[in-house]
Amino acid sequence: MKILCILTNGFEEVEAIGTIALLRRSGLEVDVYTIHGTEATGKYQNTISKLHNLQDLDFNHYNCLFLPGGPHYRELEDNEDVKQVIKHFFDKDKYVAAICAAPTILGRMGYLKNKYYTCFTSMNEDFGGIYIDMYTAIDDKLITGRSAAAVIDFALLIIKTLQGDEKELEIKQEIYYEKN
Repeated sequence: MKILCILTNGFEEVEAIGTIALLRRSGLEVDVYTIHGTEATGKYQNTISKLHNLQDLDFNHYNCLFLPGGPHYRELEDNEDVKQVIKHFFDKDKYVAAICAAPTILGRMGYLKNKYYTCFTSMNEDFGGIYIDMYTAIDDKLITGRSAAAVIDFALLIIKTLQGDEKELEIKQEIYYEKN
């Protein structure tokens, strides 16, 4: 399974880096693309370099799209290339995972209609779906997370969905995950 992640300046570091690290730990291949060149600087001034330029993307090679939250969601939402990638993943019935502010992009594009989802609580609008007041939500191939605090649960849900219960349990054991 190959996962495509798209970042731009202002991404939420915990959501992006934490999720990517856990997905890679499980053996999933994650490629990170950016709108501007080959690096992106997060909300708290952490820069990730050696990224792929979105202009070079062939999104047909990916099974899942991952969109982290953070203030960068506005630029992602306004970018026509990003919208085309999102449209492709929904049109081709591929997995889409979004956390915090990023599900609102999907909502304003109409992809949360009649779906169970979660997002950063104060950003929830009437997207025509059913908002779940929990860390994570899944509806068919749509996986959403609420906030930076939900990163581990969000990443584990992606792992479970793409790789199964055994892999999820393996990763939980590796990181000593115990939820009360």
